[in-house]
Amino acid sequence: MEKKAWWKESVVYQIYPRSFADSNGDGIGDLNGITEHLDYLRDLGVDVLWLSPVYQSPNDDNGYDISDYKAIMADFGTMEDFDRLLAEAHKRGLKIVMDLVVNHTSDEHPWFVESRRSADSPYRDYYIWREGKKGGPPNNWGSFFSGPAWEYDEASGMYYLHLFSKKQPDLNWDNPKVRNEVYDMMTWWCDKGIDGFRMDVISMISKDPALPDGPVDGLYGDTGPSCCNGPHVHEYLQEMNRRVLSRYDLMTVGETGGATVEDARRYAGEDAGELNMVFHFEHVGLGGGELGKWTDRRIPLRELRAVLNRWQTGLEGTAWNSLYWDNHDQPRAVSRFGDDSPLWRERSAKMLATCLHMMKGTPYIYQGEELGMTNAYFHSIGDYRDIESINAFHELTEQGLATEEEILHYLRAMSRDNARTPMQWNRTPNAGFTTSTPWIAVNPNYLTINAADEEADPESVLHYYKKLIRLRKQYPIIVYGKFLPLLEDDDAIYAYERRLDAQRLTVACNFTRDPQPCALFGSIKGGQELISNCGSHKPGMLQPYEAVAMLHES
Repeated sequence: MEKKAWWKESVVYQIYPRSFADSNGDGIGDLNGITEHLDYLRDLGVDVLWLSPVYQSPNDDNGYDISDYKAIMADFGTMEDFDRLLAEAHKRGLKIVMDLVVNHTSDEHPWFVESRRSADSPYRDYYIWREGKKGGPPNNWGSFFSGPAWEYDEASGMYYLHLFSKKQPDLNWDNPKVRNEVYDMMTWWCDKGIDGFRMDVISMISKDPALPDGPVDGLYGDTGPSCCNGPHVHEYLQEMNRRVLSRYDLMTVGETGGATVEDARRYAGEDAGELNMVFHFEHVGLGGGELGKWTDRRIPLRELRAVLNRWQTGLEGTAWNSLYWDNHDQPRAVSRFGDDSPLWRERSAKMLATCLHMMKGTPYIYQGEELGMTNAYFHSIGDYRDIESINAFHELTEQGLATEEEILHYLRAMSRDNARTPMQWNRTPNAGFTTSTPWIAVNPNYLTINAADEEADPESVLHYYKKLIRLRKQYPIIVYGKFLPLLEDDDAIYAYERRLDAQRLTVACNFTRDPQPCALFGSIKGGQELISNCGSHKPGMLQPYEAVAMLHES
């Protein structure tokens, strides 16, 4: 029998605070802006709010470079504002999950400031410092944000490791003092009353101590084999669980780049003593080309289905899935996996929602996804704020690997800034996000895609999400039913069945603009149509981007 848990039955809503709601007119979203919209989130029906980092930060990587884990970034408000947000959320039955970023800190964190001061500093071993080799870095690793993963320090003549920005030095988790500092900080937040952690790149905290060169991929070596799912990562997470997580009733989800289904069973197995669930990247990592993620390639349904089905069936009965189409690091779901043209945007957004929310696992909604918000399609590199996008533009154009227009084309498809444009609340200037100039441009389509208009339209994407969430709370089969794939060789229809006792839930989603023959529902007698995005379903055919979920007895 499946073990029941509140986090399995929850729907999570991710908030990117900088872009959610600006309460003080400085162009930057803030904590009070979130508090002002808690009723919207309660009415949507979600249970958990995951906040991207709100800690004190120089903001080199939009808050994922933390200089003080126990302080709030001034852009977002004060700790008193956070305490009020937490209290008001709890009043409404909403839980708060914090983003835990402990693979690295900011280079302005006091630990690193002291670490950098001297090779004899007691904080030197809080980070990963090494001597160079043959006048260069310790190895050939490349940063995920372009360039080398090592930064030379003139004062000491040594290099420090940064898998991301050079302003994000990696912590040395092999040092027990570092782990103790992290656990003490986590305990401080738990005692404050938060409800869990989303753990940023947690699969990278344990590196191969030999620091071997990685297989060359372009200009630099791939860090993955030595930095993802490393030799002590499970030991450290089990220690974290004993010291902190098991002492509270928390939801935990780890961002685990490079993790396989087998790895996930170790991270999130029912009895593993580590995490509740993980985020994998296999489905969003599909479609890469000669320039890696910078491509406009559409993902064939067979490839997408194969990945998602493997995770569904592979974790069945042993671990729990997290379900997502997009987040703050991915382009908008309807633009990448659906069809954001004016004719098909709403229907395909509803189709994607049906496909995801009827699967087994905890669904995550990224802010604006419930409105069918689209990619920004910026025209100039000057429009972008994301360090990854800006670095890629300059590196690829300067090396002659792509023209400026080519890389801008790929950024329009894949940049993280597509997800970071302001939340579209209404038709007033700047979409109701701010009364001044926003930190990043608002998508001009806010005049036709916004929360106010969708609240007033019972057929909107927003109301469709509300219905999906209600159904999840009403029918245990949606949460706990076993997943069985259907039509695995179909190039247009993603279909599957859920089973719980004598109940069956059949789900079919057309991923194309063309009608598709579908015989799945013709033989069902007396079934109950739980949801459809095309009105009442007519058996024998799925209309363009049609999605249907039918409940019936076996």
